[in-house]
Amino acid sequence: MAAAAPPPPPAPAPEPNAELPEDQLLGHPLFARIRLATTSDVPHIHKLSHQMAVYHRLAHLFSATEQSLSSTLFNPPPFQSFTIFILEVSPTPLPSHHPPTSSLFTPILKTFNLAEPITDPEDAAFAVTEIGAPAVVAGFVLFFPDYSIFMAKPGFYIQVLFVRECYRRKGFGKMLLTAVASQAVKLGYGRVEWCVLDWNVNAIRFYEMMGAEVLQDCRTCRLIGDALEAYGNENF
Repeated sequence: MAAAAPPPPPAPAPEPNAELPEDQLLGHPLFARIRLATTSDVPHIHKLSHQMAVYHRLAHLFSATEQSLSSTLFNPPPFQSFTIFILEVSPTPLPSHHPPTSSLFTPILKTFNLAEPITDPEDAAFAVTEIGAPAVVAGFVLFFPDYSIFMAKPGFYIQVLFVRECYRRKGFGKMLLTAVASQAVKLGYGRVEWCVLDWNVNAIRFYEMMGAEVLQDCRTCRLIGDALEAYGNENF
């Protein structure tokens, strides 16, 4: 069977209007918040991860469960190991604090002034109920520290950056990536890196427009499954 064609090129993402007071915003304002994830977000993280696997044509490799995510993602402190930022959006302003993680990270707030309202067919499945506002989870980013021996500095490696389909090409992906880069600068880190599939022209153009260098001379190497297990029986 022939491979599916790559997604069409993206339309330019409109810049959100965050300069006007809320009572002077025109169009359709949408309020966004980035905060640290907690174990209570695992059901949403699991659904988002499966959607990402489908989008990248890797659903056959998806074996994560809510239980396995809960037991592996949240043991070390954030920014010292696996860290997830959750992106929430709402038609009404979102709180500037998140009590479960307030001592670790201050949420990032931004107002997007959209030309048209967004119709979210999955709003019930991604609803956030504990903040007292009609908010939904629109995306997330998973990252963790790595190290550059050339720079003698740590950095962040982004494993996953995903925005649900109806919220794409609005500036939310840039907001998530900026949040990671901002945290790297705050910690004195030297770089932020990630991979992109070569057929994903939408993402490549998006990253290039943000100023990222897309390296042409690198390939990802991976041991997984039986190939990895074979090394468990090696004699040294």
